Amino acid sequence: MRQRRGTDRIRGRRDRGVDLASVGPTRTCVGCRNRAPAASLLRFVAAESEGNLRLLPDPSRRLPGRGAHLHPDPACFSQAERRRAFGRALRLTGFADPELLAEHIRTVSVPSGSTDGEASPLRHDPAR
Repeated sequence: MRQRRGTDRIRGRRDRGVDLASVGPTRTCVGCRNRAPAASLLRFVAAESEGNLRLLPDPSRRLPGRGAHLHPDPACFSQAERRRAFGRALRLTGFADPELLAEHIRTVSVPSGSTDGEASPLRHDPAR
């Protein structure tokens, strides 16, 4: 029987110059649906607290339960929320409150040296 084309994905990646040992495991972002190294994505899980399901960020990757991954970017978070991808990725039957996850992404994604809503004055160079 003839082997189908593309069935040996690992060999194909090695031939293209990708060293899987140095890249590590890859995961899919539930927001943008792009694959990335797991180290660059934020893992989150659903946990029950006070009778409500909540999405908890898991930066240490140690919380028990089924996890899903997301780029620590507000754009990916809003895409996942709009698509209702959190429930599907975690196989939930109920609604999970994403507020803690959203707060974590907001604090992680703020660029260093930025201010809270203050616009920096534009500097005009009269020599130009």
